[in-house]
Amino acid sequence: MSIANNIKNIIDTIPSEVCLVAVSKTKPNDAILDAYQVGQRVFGENKVQELTAKSESLPTDIQWHMIGHLQSNKVKFIAPYVSLIHAVDSPKLIRTIHKEGLKNKRSIDCLVQVHIAQEENKFGFYAQEVESLLQQKDDFPNARIVGLMGMATFSDNTDLVRNEFKGLNNLYQKLKKTYPQLQTLSMGMSGDYQIAIEEGSNMVRIGSSIFGSR
Repeated sequence: MSIANNIKNIIDTIPSEVCLVAVSKTKPNDAILDAYQVGQRVFGENKVQELTAKSESLPTDIQWHMIGHLQSNKVKFIAPYVSLIHAVDSPKLIRTIHKEGLKNKRSIDCLVQVHIAQEENKFGFYAQEVESLLQQKDDFPNARIVGLMGMATFSDNTDLVRNEFKGLNNLYQKLKKTYPQLQTLSMGMSGDYQIAIEEGSNMVRIGSSIFGSR
C-alpha cells in the first residue's frame, strides 16, 4: 500500500481533533513529499542534523517537530524554525530552549516528557516533578510549555499500556485546571495509538504504519 493510502487510512481512523505527526526519521525526502502531496504537514524527526537538512530542502509550510531525546548543545541548530519540541526531559534543557528562543526572538513550544513506562531507560520527569517545573515557567518565557508527552511500556500487555496512558491523562487534566496553556497530550505510536486516543491523546506520532518499517 502506498504512503498516500496509509495516511488516508490513518486519518479515517482518528478523530479530527487528533494531530497526526508523521514520523519521517531516516526516510528520504521523496517519501515525505508523498505524504505532503495528500495534505500531511506535520512531520517528526529525532536527529537534529537530519531535521535541519530536511527543513532546508523541503516545502517551507511543513511543521517540523523534534521528537527524539534532545541534547542541550544541539538546541541552537533547530531554534530558528522548529514548531514543537516533544521531549523536554530536564530543567537544563528547557532553560537552554528559552535562551535560544530569546536569541531568535521567538517563543518555542515544548512538551514536557513524563516518565510513565516501566522501562528505566525511558527519559522524562516523574509526575510529581512536572508541576514543580510548571511553577517555574515564568523563568523561561521563550520556552512555552503547551502540553505533556509520554511513551508507554513496549509491551503486548494492553492493560498495562492503557493504564500508563490513563495515568498520564489524569495528570494532564489535573494540571490543565491550573495551567490552561496546556492544550496538547502527545501519546501513542504505530503500535498503540488507538489505545492512546481512547485514553485522551490528542497528538499521535506514527512512523512505520505510514512509511513502512525501518
